[in-house]
Amino acid sequence: MLTGAALLLGLVMLLHAEIPNRFGALGSLVETFLPWFGIFVPVLAAGALWRRSLSAVIALVLPVTVWLSLFGGLLVDKSEPGGDLTVATHNVGADNPDPAGTARDLIGSGVDVLALEEITEEDRVVYETELAGAYPYHTVQGTVGLWSTLPLSDTRPVDIATDYGPLADTKPADVQLAGNRALRTTVATDQGPLVVYVAHLGSVRLTPRAGFWTDSRDRNAQALGQVLAADRSERVMLLGDLNGSLDDRALAGITSRLDSAQEEAGDGFGFSWPAKFPVARIDQILVRGVEPTGSWVLPATGSDHLPVAAGISW
Repeated sequence: MLTGAALLLGLVMLLHAEIPNRFGALGSLVETFLPWFGIFVPVLAAGALWRRSLSAVIALVLPVTVWLSLFGGLLVDKSEPGGDLTVATHNVGADNPDPAGTARDLIGSGVDVLALEEITEEDRVVYETELAGAYPYHTVQGTVGLWSTLPLSDTRPVDIATDYGPLADTKPADVQLAGNRALRTTVATDQGPLVVYVAHLGSVRLTPRAGFWTDSRDRNAQALGQVLAADRSERVMLLGDLNGSLDDRALAGITSRLDSAQEEAGDGFGFSWPAKFPVARIDQILVRGVEPTGSWVLPATGSDHLPVAAGISW
């Protein structure tokens, strides 16, 4: 039994892309929490030693090898000193009880470019007021915004076919959210223009009836992937809450065109949600044409997400 469990664990991690999504998006659910499958290795190892099962110990070579091949690189600190620009992204939370305090916390991070998602109409004025001193340039398009110490130009909303669908009633009744949840702008740097996208993909939910409900998120991801594919700019950055890990096949249209700052220059998994006990990295900083020099998670604010930051270099 232990031998079979060890082999099954290894095969699930090795062949996760083959798990079908037709039934409750099971494949995406597994991929969202794929790093946590490694927890079962020491459990099975303890059982194998207790039962003195040599075959189970040998079988554990498969899941250990697969897990290390998938995530071993994240256990090494790949950050480098220096960098030309620091950026951060934060889903500030529609029901954040202290948006002013959140803004002050983010100013304290000292980043040059700051993206915010899930900005309500009520809280927009708070963020604009609190961040104005540190970030003289900003834009808000619907529920997403970008604040910068450097000038912005060519700013426009990006249509990613966003809607909450049947999850619309999961937001608090007194929360007003605009329809647009993505933007594109250009940051003027000393090294030339940097195209920055800010996006908040649709929500996902785990429900008894629908399983892992990802329809809205998947539509948004596909649309955003098409936008990125059509953008021929040399230097591109995507900041935002993608409501999915980079292992999730639904984000393949995005991840095939941009590199993850966390995977390239981070230290650890960089889990960002939920803030009280993070189990998944769903807030992402992705780049093309620039090199990440570091990636880290910032301290908690009043949101249910943790802010994530990165340094980049030319």
